[in-house]
Amino acid sequence: MSLNLYLLRHGQTECSLKNAFCGSVDSELTPEGLEMAKAFASAYSSFPWTAIFCSPMRRTVETAKPLCTAIRMEPELRDGLKEINYGKWEGTTPEEINQEYHDDYLRWSADPAWYAPTGGEMAITIASRAMQVIEEIKYLYSNGNVLVVSHKATIRIILCSLLGIDVGRFRFRLGCPVGSVSIVEFTSHGPLLKALADRTHLDERLRNLPGT
Repeated sequence: MSLNLYLLRHGQTECSLKNAFCGSVDSELTPEGLEMAKAFASAYSSFPWTAIFCSPMRRTVETAKPLCTAIRMEPELRDGLKEINYGKWEGTTPEEINQEYHDDYLRWSADPAWYAPTGGEMAITIASRAMQVIEEIKYLYSNGNVLVVSHKATIRIILCSLLGIDVGRFRFRLGCPVGSVSIVEFTSHGPLLKALADRTHLDERLRNLPGT
């Protein structure tokens, strides 16, 4: 047997609906976001889960709750799984940021690994704290299915770190829409990507909602 990591992005929020940056803002799920969480629980509650790790933000905890309730398992909350802190960009759209913080936005867009949003975090910082959680999981569990409920940027940065992709390219190499799950198996040859941004557990209406 091997360890399988399921990286689940939270369901829809008001920020994801309008494509606004939402990192440290503790937003909650929309009714449709809660439907996404329930759909994941319905599809995956029969899995033999070994553990569930979750960002402590409200939107991720709400996403994990239906599955946790169904299988009677408590989530392990880890600050390392929080979303990137967008600093002064929180709650605003890329178009607004490009106007108000044009130079910062250009630098961040070119290389978010080493340039942070104005007053926010660099991708290498997120990689460091998030991968500490992944290493903890690998230390605790050599096999089984472990769910990690996190955020768009954080999940993509974890995937880049595991798959040998330049962390500075996380925004343009990997998709991660709301309610999607990506699966990585830890094999004798290293991490193997088995699924990227899968949303087959969602019905067509939920898959086709606007936003990111």
